[in-house]
Amino acid sequence: MSQPPKPTETIYLPRPAIYPALFAFGMAALITGLFAWWPYSVIGGVIALFSLIGWLRTNRDEIARMPRQQRTDTAPIPLAATRSPDSERGA
Repeated sequence: MSQPPKPTETIYLPRPAIYPALFAFGMAALITGLFAWWPYSVIGGVIALFSLIGWLRTNRDEIARMPRQQRTDTAPIPLAATRSPDSERGA
């Protein structure tokens, strides 16, 4: 029995980041400050803004790290037009 060919496509996994959690914390503090005490909103807005900037910069670096083209040795199986069982009976 022959072995299947080795895969040639690359699967991309991003690095772990703390920025999404910081952004969620900042937004929660911002919304809490709207109902509680306004300095919470200011602090939450600053945390959310800086974490969003860091998240976007990290995302840009991750995209730049990805390969632009991949070498593929395998081709996808093309779809073939098949007849339904009803069309074969003449219905």
